[in-house]
Amino acid sequence: MYRVFEALDELVAIVEEARGVPMTAGCVVPRGDVLELLDDVRDALPGELDDAQDVLDHRDKLVGDARAHAEQTVSGANAEADETLTGARDSADRILADAKEKADRMVAEARAHADQLVADAQDEAERTVSDARREFEDVTGRAQDEADRMAEAGRAAQERSIAEGRAEQERLVSATEVAMAAYAESARVIDAAHAESDRLRSDCDLYVDTKLAEFEEFLTGTVRSVGRGRQQLRTGSGVPTYDDVDDRRSERRR
Repeated sequence: MYRVFEALDELVAIVEEARGVPMTAGCVVPRGDVLELLDDVRDALPGELDDAQDVLDHRDKLVGDARAHAEQTVSGANAEADETLTGARDSADRILADAKEKADRMVAEARAHADQLVADAQDEAERTVSDARREFEDVTGRAQDEADRMAEAGRAAQERSIAEGRAEQERLVSATEVAMAAYAESARVIDAAHAESDRLRSDCDLYVDTKLAEFEEFLTGTVRSVGRGRQQLRTGSGVPTYDDVDDRRSERRR
């Protein structure tokens, strides 16, 4: 490498000392000396520089091939990504359509189920009202018959007591105390008959009021259950099952 720098210095000296060409920036140099120095420079350069140049040339080729391969790979990846994205979008659209169809079907089934529950509740309420009305009329009729019977018995007892009192009074005209006792006994019997009649009527009214209160509680529970079913249907949290209705029916029967 020392010879390379030495030859370069000699070339610089030759150019600096060369005779200039008039009217130009050029100069006249000895060709032979310059070529000889250039040969010395070429010979003095190590062979690794030539190999390095070959490596650089090969590197440029490798870089170009790699760049082309990379561009091809990127292009293929982009195409595959576009295809995958298109497939994913189509699959998502199908899944969304299936989900919407399933949701619509479930909503329709829930509405039908709710309508059936409401219809069943209405039928049950109507049957309950009809049964309660018949039971009320039956109880009222029996109570009225019992009250009439007791009143009739009281009147009969009163009349019988009055008759007995009068007979006793006629028989014991002179016995004023005995007649007064008979009259008091007659009045006591009459009062007892009226009290028994009033007690029976009160018991009948209490029984009817109790039955009507039970029926009112059942109707209130039915209306509350229907309201909860409608609220759950609107909020989407589900609808009451037939088991709830059956449980309420079982409780009412108990």
